[in-house]
Amino acid sequence: MLAIKNNTMAANAARHLGRSYDALAKSVERLSSGLRINSAKDDAAGLAVRELMRADVAVLQQGARNAQDGISMLQTMEGAVATIDDILVRMKMLAEQAATGSYSPAQRVIMNSEFQELSFEVDRIATGTDFNSIKMLDNSATKTIVFGSSDDNIEIEGSDVTKTGLGIDVASISSTESALAALDTLDSAIALKDEARAAFGYKMNRLEGTVSVLNIQAENLVASESRISDVDVATEMAAMTRNQVLAQAGTAMLAQANTIPQMALTLLR
Repeated sequence: MLAIKNNTMAANAARHLGRSYDALAKSVERLSSGLRINSAKDDAAGLAVRELMRADVAVLQQGARNAQDGISMLQTMEGAVATIDDILVRMKMLAEQAATGSYSPAQRVIMNSEFQELSFEVDRIATGTDFNSIKMLDNSATKTIVFGSSDDNIEIEGSDVTKTGLGIDVASISSTESALAALDTLDSAIALKDEARAAFGYKMNRLEGTVSVLNIQAENLVASESRISDVDVATEMAAMTRNQVLAQAGTAMLAQANTIPQMALTLLR
C-alpha cells in the first residue's frame, strides 16, 4: 500500500541497519581489544572461568618469583659458606704447619695469631651474612618458601656455621699438642660446613625445578585462558566484513525507502 503517514519500509530498513551497526561495533571492539569477552554480556560463564584462570596464573607467576627469591637467598648463603670453606682450609694448613717440631714457640705464636683472626672472620661472616635481613648461617631457623596454598611449599633450614657452631671457638695452635688437636677439630668443622653447604645446594636444585614446573603450569593456563577469552582474528574479520556490507546495504536501502512516500506526491498533484 502506498502511504505517506507511515513508512514501514523505512522503519524495517532502519531496524536492520541498527542491528548491522551494533554487530559492526562489536566486531570493532573485539578486534581493537583483542578479546572476545569484553564484558559479562558477551559471555557470562566464559568471563567467570577466565577470571578464575587469571587469578590462578597470577598465583603461579608469583609462586615462581617466590622460588627465585628463595634461590637468591640460598645463593647468598652458599657463597658465604664457600668463603668460610677457604678460611677453614687455611686454618688447617696453619694447624698442620704448627704441629711439626721444626718451628719455635715464637713462630707458633705468630701462626696462632693468624689462626685466631681467621676464626673470628668465620664468626663475622656467619653472623653478618643476610638476605633481606634474614640470617641463616648463625642459627637453625626454618624459612618457608610458598608457591600457592599453605601446603604447597618448601622449607629451608638454616645452619650454624659460627666458630661456636663449628666447634673451633676454643681451638689453638700455640703448641704442638694443641695444633694436633686442632687438626681433628677442623676435620669435624669442615664436615659440618660441607653438610650445611650441601643442604643449601640441593635446596637450590629443588627450587629451580619448582620454578620450571610453575612456569610450565602458568604457560598452559595462559593458553587455556586465551582460547576462552581472546578473539579469533580471522573469524572476527570475516564477520566484520559481512557486517560492513550489511550496514552499507542497509544505509542504501534506507535512503531508497525514504524516497517511497515522494511517489505518493505525484498522485496529489
